Amino acid sequence: MIREVSGDLLLSRAHVIVHGVSPGDDFHQGLALKLRETWPAMYKDFRHYCKTQSPAPGGLWAWMAADGRPIVSLFTQDAAPPHGGRPGRASLQHVAHSLKALHRLAEAEHWPSMALPRLATGAGALAWVDVRPLIDQHLAGLHASIFVYSTYHAGIAAPEGL
Repeated sequence: MIREVSGDLLLSRAHVIVHGVSPGDDFHQGLALKLRETWPAMYKDFRHYCKTQSPAPGGLWAWMAADGRPIVSLFTQDAAPPHGGRPGRASLQHVAHSLKALHRLAEAEHWPSMALPRLATGAGALAWVDVRPLIDQHLAGLHASIFVYSTYHAGIAAPEGL
């Protein structure tokens, strides 16, 4: 089941938090920044992974918090140019490939629920009307509750029913 909700994704009771970034992202804006502030070790591990593995757009990276909660970073954007610079824009192809990878991982891990934002529509600059059908296409077949945080309201928990 995929359901759009309004609220603060960081207050979600879903088993997994999912967000979109670029390979080597600096996590300086939006949800990525909030995640970096909440879990500084995640960002450190992400940077190490990107430096040692050189991930490509369209994949993902999963990290587990000390409390056992997985955080999944989908590589929906092109990487930033070498020696600094802003991350590249997202593409529908990268979003589709990363959602396909997420589907495989969620199935293998038997995750009961996931929360994600309007992927690739902020820094990624894609239109939600183009991205939402990809979420339906790649995640609807999962036996999990999927909460898409379509409207952000700081400090307000969405009624997920979990």
